[in-house]
Amino acid sequence: MSHKQILLNAFNMNCVGHIHHGMWTHPQDRSVDFNSLTYWTDLARLLERGLFDGIFIADILGVYDVYQQGIDLTASESIQLPVNDPLMLVSAMASVTQHLGFGVTANLSYEAPYAFARRLSTLDHLTQGRIGWNIVTGYLDSAARAMGQRQLLDHDRRYDQADEFLDVVYQLWEGSWQDDALVVDRQRRLYADAQKIHQINHQGEFYQVQGYHLSSPSPQRTPLLFQAGSSARGMQFAARHAECSFVNASSPAVMRQQTQRLRQAAVDAGRLAEDLRIFMGVSVIVAPTEREAQEKYRSYLAYASPEAGIAHFSSSIGMDLAAFGLDEPITSGDTRAIESVSKAYSGWTRRRLLEQHAMGSRYPLVMGNPAQVAEQLINWIDEGDIDGFNLTRILNPQSYQDFIDLVVPELQQRERYKTAYQPGSMRKKIFQHQDRLPDRHPAARWRLATNLR
Repeated sequence: MSHKQILLNAFNMNCVGHIHHGMWTHPQDRSVDFNSLTYWTDLARLLERGLFDGIFIADILGVYDVYQQGIDLTASESIQLPVNDPLMLVSAMASVTQHLGFGVTANLSYEAPYAFARRLSTLDHLTQGRIGWNIVTGYLDSAARAMGQRQLLDHDRRYDQADEFLDVVYQLWEGSWQDDALVVDRQRRLYADAQKIHQINHQGEFYQVQGYHLSSPSPQRTPLLFQAGSSARGMQFAARHAECSFVNASSPAVMRQQTQRLRQAAVDAGRLAEDLRIFMGVSVIVAPTEREAQEKYRSYLAYASPEAGIAHFSSSIGMDLAAFGLDEPITSGDTRAIESVSKAYSGWTRRRLLEQHAMGSRYPLVMGNPAQVAEQLINWIDEGDIDGFNLTRILNPQSYQDFIDLVVPELQQRERYKTAYQPGSMRKKIFQHQDRLPDRHPAARWRLATNLR
């Protein structure tokens, strides 16, 4: 039996309603304070006390306007609206922690790679190598329209654009500055050696970029790379680029099939199976006894909004689910939204979706006393062949406090969770090797080319 230690991110978002819709109405939930800096710094301190590897901050551009063809429910239930920039949170949280990593979501479809590369390098410097980037291409037509486009690019074309975007930022992060370009010699008045700073010249289908990277080499150079995508094209993209992949499945057996395909795809792309760390999203309700956990669950149901959950889901699949009768099978047509999700739920009914979204979310729920929760999580790791979890907030910060106080000691007792942080960058903590990408990653060819100049 595996004795793999569990990796753990807190899954959050710079908004009120993230995954478990409706829970903002619970009197113990603090998510309505998300505009306060102390809300985030308090959370960062709490997560570091629990030895979390990172906080994974989701994001969207655009609004959920597919359900009922408007934003009435989105606004009243705060379904990821309003939502603020995730990158702006990092410096404050980093200033009150020493080890916690930060996985920030940024939609490359609406970013300029030259300026974006500088923002991530800046955060990597300020956090001393604790920054990760969750690479997304977006799935909302409302975002495309807001950004001046007629509609969202086709699913696979978005990944074509993403491949090229990554090639550009790799050149900037890995190939523009040599490691010894920064001299900082006051006597010789030589801060940086111009001969060791190289201009990139990229002329591609989507981007034309000529220039020097504006930031000197940061601790990781390229941030730790997260990606979520289970479609055939998404898996191809992950196999080439991702270091941490975010996937979901209905059971450990189904999860193992996904992870095996994903790891094999990485091998086929010239990498190693262990070059991927695979996370699944999970919700946890834990209490000192099983009975108390069940009582807590029943009390939560009174605040959750199943309808808000399927309003969110409507935009995920690009279909207005309000147009279907309660027991009418949902037929998925052509969609530019999340392809793998749309296919997985074809044939379901709205009634079945409402039952699934009883807690305002479709995420797997693990519930029980501390020992029961620990064993269920370990079973997902071992049987599903995954490496860790993105732990959602049902109530913030109580969901994390309960997990830290009750579940973490159980996992540590079973030697399945660390008892102290290891030194080094976010990448080094996750992979237990070096701060920078391995030479077999496609980004490394730009670094190697620079060393030959």
